[in-house]
Amino acid sequence: MKRFVRSANSRIITGVCGGIGQYFNIDPIIIRILAVISLFISLGITLLIYLLLTVLVPSEGDFRS
Repeated sequence: MKRFVRSANSRIITGVCGGIGQYFNIDPIIIRILAVISLFISLGITLLIYLLLTVLVPSEGDFRS
């Protein structure tokens, strides 16, 4: 079963974009570019969502057995 977690391997700031990329099997760089574009278009809503995901989504290391 796939879990949505913050990435420990492809982490630049908090690993949210890397985790999204791993979950959807997309290169995390594409997710990061879309996030930056969305940041300017949404006037900061994307930053709020990013911060919420940082707090709510567990880190990848929390689920390793």
